[in-house]
Amino acid sequence: MNTCRFDDSALRWNRFGELTPSFYYTILNVDDKRRIVDVLFKFPANEQIVLHRHLALNHTFVVQGNHRLYETDGSLREDRLTGSYTVSPSSEKPHSEGGGDQDVIIFFSIRPDNDEELYELLDEALNPIATITYQMLVELYQAQQECVAA
Repeated sequence: MNTCRFDDSALRWNRFGELTPSFYYTILNVDDKRRIVDVLFKFPANEQIVLHRHLALNHTFVVQGNHRLYETDGSLREDRLTGSYTVSPSSEKPHSEGGGDQDVIIFFSIRPDNDEELYELLDEALNPIATITYQMLVELYQAQQECVAA
């Protein structure tokens, strides 16, 4: 059996804010008519990103590594292997995510349940600290496109 590693060297990775210093993204497409954002996220190996809730439907496909989901107490909830495809509806249940023994790269197709809110970021006491909206991702995509064109 042949195994291969996904070569992400041609992608322009962008850091996803100050709250998540080792969490990167590249937005592949924004479909304004259907309000769908397709993005690759890269989560760090053996680390967890900020606690959050999904406020939108997410279709995910693990491109590389293990996509680990964690409970609020840090215990492992789920370990999704390379090639795993999951459809996850919005949920009030908070969690964190990260990579296994290597950085994980995951394709997310984000499909808002409402017009705007996609994710709610939480502090360790589960208090909301930020909201990621559809419009924010549209603006990040536009900025990314401008950098590529320059």
